[in-house]
Amino acid sequence: MRKYHFLIALFIIALDRVTKWTIAHRLSLHDSVSVIPGFFRIVHAENPGAAFGIFADSPSQWKVGLLILFSVIALLIVCALLWKNSHSLTSTGIGLSLILGGAIGNLWDRLVSRHVVDFLLFYIGQHQWPAFNVADSAIVVGAGLLVFEIVFTKAPRQQSA
Repeated sequence: MRKYHFLIALFIIALDRVTKWTIAHRLSLHDSVSVIPGFFRIVHAENPGAAFGIFADSPSQWKVGLLILFSVIALLIVCALLWKNSHSLTSTGIGLSLILGGAIGNLWDRLVSRHVVDFLLFYIGQHQWPAFNVADSAIVVGAGLLVFEIVFTKAPRQQSA
């Protein structure tokens, strides 16, 4: 079953790379295309910070290095959990696979260009969610699957002695 988990992660990495490359090469920085007027745009944004632009304005020279270090540590933890829990195709394994693929996708950007390309922008009027990408989406969906598993899956009953 491990091969399926790693295939899921590879699919996310490939989809993330293709979409980011397409946006970076077909849309000028800060340009946008309206997809659903008043709700959804494709934009070309570059995020030098963490999720949702956290630390983006930080002048610290250590910012990118720390973000890379934290990403590598998170990847090691996710890989260990995935290896340990990949005996069958479960929502936990799929969630970890999505997180792994998304984390590698964003880490790739940080290592190569020191920023992450974001391009999906949802908004209503003047209110908008920060732009994000396929990797971010995979991480959020994967984390949601893990939370769902924790909250809604009953623990096996313990045998009485």
